Amino acid sequence: MQQALDKLMEGRTTIVIAHRYSTIVKAGRALVLEQGTIVQQGAHADLIPQRGGLYFRLMQNQLSAYRTG
Repeated sequence: MQQALDKLMEGRTTIVIAHRYSTIVKAGRALVLEQGTIVQQGAHADLIPQRGGLYFRLMQNQLSAYRTG
């Protein structure tokens, strides 16, 4: 499924609402929402170093769930 979506999105501006790390990490730009307000935005590589940010905390929680689940 993901390969088919990747092919369809190639060369296009696409809006994706996602929670899975594997989908978000591929995005050119992510908007991080908290209670309907954009609290962070940028590429994964720009957001992950912001260790106090919501994006980092959400990714950290998701990755730790993969390791224990």
